[in-house]
Amino acid sequence: MQQPSITGYSVSQRLLHWAVALLIFFNLLFPDGMNVWHRLTRRGQVPTPEQIASANIHAYVGIAILLLAVVRLGLRFINGVPAEAAQEPAIFRLAARLAHAGLYILIFAMPLTGIAAYYFGINPAGSFHADILKILLWALIAAHVAGALVHQFYWKTNVLRRMTLG
Repeated sequence: MQQPSITGYSVSQRLLHWAVALLIFFNLLFPDGMNVWHRLTRRGQVPTPEQIASANIHAYVGIAILLLAVVRLGLRFINGVPAEAAQEPAIFRLAARLAHAGLYILIFAMPLTGIAAYYFGINPAGSFHADILKILLWALIAAHVAGALVHQFYWKTNVLRRMTLG
């Protein structure tokens, strides 16, 4: 018997999507504590307890993103995902799949490289994390948001609704 096609994401999938998005934006927009810690340790100076606590917030948020991403990926395999919008040209469906794959890769790679740098002192991982991966993440977020808006206002599909109201 064929399973019926789902039209929206489950409540838990939507909550995880937006929780991860908020945590990612928090760390992208407020990396100051980690930046200060990194600058001080690179110069051989000792950060104050307040500076370490501020850097820890960035690290803990990154770890939370990683853990929530594991749960989110598990739910994706268990619950499935809605079908792609048929109105969308094939090239854009391919672009959407690549963008989503890239976002998942970065949602895992960013915390892992951050952990490698902060907790294990692997400085090249920190540079890769703060420079290359961060730029890629911003680019994919912009593409993701633009794609959702194009679906909503140009193709007039329910893609945006599936991740908001279900």
